Amino acid sequence: MSRLDIHDILMRLPHRSPFLLVDRVIELEKGVRIKAIKNVTYNEPFFPGHFPNRPVMPGVLMLEAMAQAAAVLSFETAGQLPDEKTLYYFAGIDNARFKRPVEPGDQLVMDVSVLRNKGGIYKFAGRATVDGELAVEAELMCAMRRLP
Repeated sequence: MSRLDIHDILMRLPHRSPFLLVDRVIELEKGVRIKAIKNVTYNEPFFPGHFPNRPVMPGVLMLEAMAQAAAVLSFETAGQLPDEKTLYYFAGIDNARFKRPVEPGDQLVMDVSVLRNKGGIYKFAGRATVDGELAVEAELMCAMRRLP
């Protein structure tokens, strides 16, 4: 099992602040699963508008965080690093369910497992928890593509 810090993650994802949503990888088994963390702070750029009186992490960003963790797993599984000609796209989201709000101070722990991989198209089962309590779950489909 591998562990990756923020410097390793920055080499494996094209995302940057404020859209980088993976802070650390605590477990990674190539071709199988990844466990990653997003530390949710009050300084996140979306909190002033979502919602001013009761800040809550948008559900779509929880899904994006899981997809970014999935991208790290995909690149590690393929044995490659992304470059300016490699993109990793969301291709679908199924069975998304939001079970609890995620607020400033929470640590979102994402568990993402490979369900299928064929021709650079991956399907994942993702779950994210806060303090062991399920926050979101979904099946994610992502596609790795090379630009001409």
